Amino acid sequence: MSDFFLWFTRPDNSKLFVLILFFVVYTLIILYVFTNKKRSKRLESYKNIPFEDGDETTPKSKDKEHE
Repeated sequence: MSDFFLWFTRPDNSKLFVLILFFVVYTLIILYVFTNKKRSKRLESYKNIPFEDGDETTPKSKDKEHE
């Protein structure tokens, strides 16, 4: 086990390990986001948020509710 730590402490080896780790994590995130159909439909609906009218989605203030 200590041999692994000695191997890992060398910058050449740790850089490769971190590169592979980040690539795997990035790939898993991309797969997570784009593989589920429900999730992809929800993400597609988010692209229109800037073009929607803000008055319909704005909650009413408490003063107007009591009038």
